[in-house]
Amino acid sequence: MTLQQLRYIIAIDDYRNFGKAAEACDLTQSTLSLMVKKMENELGVLLFDRNAHPVAPTEIGRKVIDQAKIVLYNVGQIEEMTRSEKETLSGPVRIALISTVAPVLMPGLFKYIGEKHPGLSLQTEEMPSAAINEKLRRAEVDMGILAGSVHDNGLVGIPLYHERFFAYISPDNPLFSQESITTDTILKQPLWIIRNGLRRLDPLELRYSDFTYENFFEGGRVGILIQVVNDNGGITIIPETHTDLIMFSQQKCLRPIVDPVPQRTVSLVIRNDYIHEAKINAVVDAIRHIIPGQLLESTVRRGQLSL
Repeated sequence: MTLQQLRYIIAIDDYRNFGKAAEACDLTQSTLSLMVKKMENELGVLLFDRNAHPVAPTEIGRKVIDQAKIVLYNVGQIEEMTRSEKETLSGPVRIALISTVAPVLMPGLFKYIGEKHPGLSLQTEEMPSAAINEKLRRAEVDMGILAGSVHDNGLVGIPLYHERFFAYISPDNPLFSQESITTDTILKQPLWIIRNGLRRLDPLELRYSDFTYENFFEGGRVGILIQVVNDNGGITIIPETHTDLIMFSQQKCLRPIVDPVPQRTVSLVIRNDYIHEAKINAVVDAIRHIIPGQLLESTVRRGQLSL
């Protein structure tokens, strides 16, 4: 079994077509089929169901392909590790972000990395936390940026910044006249959320659900919630870093939440075998220039991180 054969089976899984995979690998289809057949004979299992349309991995094939991605990831790590420390940072940096940090971080990340490290190719995707963790486990992304604690022994979380949550209240709502809103008051209001679709959550459902502030934004953007409140009235919740993204005329709709003050920690998550410290620090430096200093984790505020 060779590393090239591992690349071939990953290509077939990506394209679900031997012809397209062969073209991507710069091979003839017959050569690709021969190489995969040789690998299957060596392992003693069928990796692909060739009768499926499109071609699909078998159950054991899926496991082999997932492991192949990790093997090739670790090979890339060795190549990175052996490069000279003086070499200009280069190559791809694949980052997956939850939707509530993407609008805050992505524009600044591309600007900073493009100016300071032009050799790096920044690639970003938005997705839910569970999908980010799965992508990291499969070594399909290099870093994840998400909220909350890491509960996976194979992953490591580096806290980046801490932020509060604010209520965003329509001017026609009675709570608009208050200077701050207690958490208990929030729980008694119907709230606009994006969770399993955009909807209005009533107080009874809110009290007896697995409510957390982060659950407001499962798979959706904060800007949509703000627009819904503007057009339909009511209340929603937004993270502190989004308060600077809304129009000045809408700032009057923001109210701090108190007793207690709800907060979240946004972290950079990597595999525990990720070794490219310089790339991590390039991303962390970019975030230091994006996020207000008072919100930054103390370690990030001081500068360089060590793995």
